[in-house]
Amino acid sequence: MYKNLAAALAAACFFLPFSLPAQQRSAPAAEPLKAGFVYVSPITEAGWTRQHDEGRKAVEAALGNQVKTTFVENVAEGADAERVIRDLAATGHKIIFTPSFGYMEPTLRVARDFPDVRFESITGYKTAANVTAANARYYEGRYLAGIAAGRMSKTGVAGYVAGFPIPEVLQGINAFALGMRSVNPQASVKVVWLNVWFDPPKERDAAMALFNQDVDVVAFHTGSTAVMAAAQERGKMAVAYHSDMRRVGPDAQIVAVTHQWGDYYTQRVRAVLDGSWKSRTVWGGVREGMIRVGDFGSRVPQAVQAEVLAAQKAIGEGRLHPFHAQRAAVRDNEGREVIAKGQTLGDEQILQMNWLVEGVVGRLPR
Repeated sequence: MYKNLAAALAAACFFLPFSLPAQQRSAPAAEPLKAGFVYVSPITEAGWTRQHDEGRKAVEAALGNQVKTTFVENVAEGADAERVIRDLAATGHKIIFTPSFGYMEPTLRVARDFPDVRFESITGYKTAANVTAANARYYEGRYLAGIAAGRMSKTGVAGYVAGFPIPEVLQGINAFALGMRSVNPQASVKVVWLNVWFDPPKERDAAMALFNQDVDVVAFHTGSTAVMAAAQERGKMAVAYHSDMRRVGPDAQIVAVTHQWGDYYTQRVRAVLDGSWKSRTVWGGVREGMIRVGDFGSRVPQAVQAEVLAAQKAIGEGRLHPFHAQRAAVRDNEGREVIAKGQTLGDEQILQMNWLVEGVVGRLPR
């Protein structure tokens, strides 16, 4: 029995259905935006794919329950890539990041069939109404690493394990050689071409072969930590690429060229959320925070570290450009002038680079 009417009404209100007037009801929670990521290799402890996955995690950390990310790793370029990208688009992903050069054409094909999905072709150069092409100026970091290698090398001979002879890789080799020769004009760089982005056994074998040819410091443009591990094993030096690799080569690493994708990826997902996303071409470097050189090894003297960091600041402020011929014309390794004295290569020339600079040993694969 209720003691009074008020108590009875209170009990009734507890059990009876209750709803707010329409104007007071909360809007249903928005579904999170689905963002997809396709990776060309497995996610390892460091390297190309690791840096892009760190970028994905940064998106989640920044946007919380506004976004839900999905990744597919170890996807071969070509037909497999198109199948995976298409599946992500068909399952409600509204923005898809495809960070590998060989994903460019598959991305464009899928984009034509999904005009309401936004695509970010990372390292590609073709765009469409719903496809942005984005890349980083890796060559800026390569030049800085070349300064460190030039100061640290005892033999004056560096090695370079390279994936494919595309402009992005040639930019890196040439900038690295120019950086070395800016502090040691007699330095040389020996290149081994693998025609693969990720193959740890091949990467290791290439590094070992270079160490047998007077090379005491090696750089690489491949996707694993195998070259760094080989340098550690042989007691040589190496430049880490993509990620800090001191866990793999605590004694070998002299410096790391790292790629920072988190801010960019977050900006692009946020642009889809607020409706401001537009197709464009992006090429960011030190100034934009997409490339950073640091993570020096313990054997690198403070004077060398300071020199590299000062050069990095100069690049960020526009006072230093790796492809500027300051004192004399720059020639390729067949003697042809490629940068006239006092001139700086423009972006279009850099993007079409098809030569190896003087000091690089070998020729481009045909």
